[in-house]
Amino acid sequence: QVQLVESGGGLVQPGGSLRLSCAASGIIFSSYRMAWYRQAPGKQRELVSGITGGGITNYADSVKGRFTIARENAKNTVYLQMNSLKPEDTTVYYCNARLVLGRDVYWGQGTQVTVSS
Repeated sequence: QVQLVESGGGLVQPGGSLRLSCAASGIIFSSYRMAWYRQAPGKQRELVSGITGGGITNYADSVKGRFTIARENAKNTVYLQMNSLKPEDTTVYYCNARLVLGRDVYWGQGTQVTVSS
């Protein structure tokens, strides 16, 4: 059974930082591209950042220079370090795993991030 369990969300003031974690089980972690998405109410889910098994990363323009994605294959975990947070970053963040050579795609349950004073 595949599970992606996110943690680290919460309430933070503008300009603050949070680190999201996503622990995966039931998959060969290094074979999956891992990513973080977010979805605000009434909007489409959007890619925030992704990282391949070899560590190649990509970011949405809105978070470049503020967010950093990283993974620890030995711990089956992907992280999203979020700095200089803005109110517009407020939404639910989802962990995503996509098999590089295949069709398997998995989602976590989501973690709420709220940026407010």
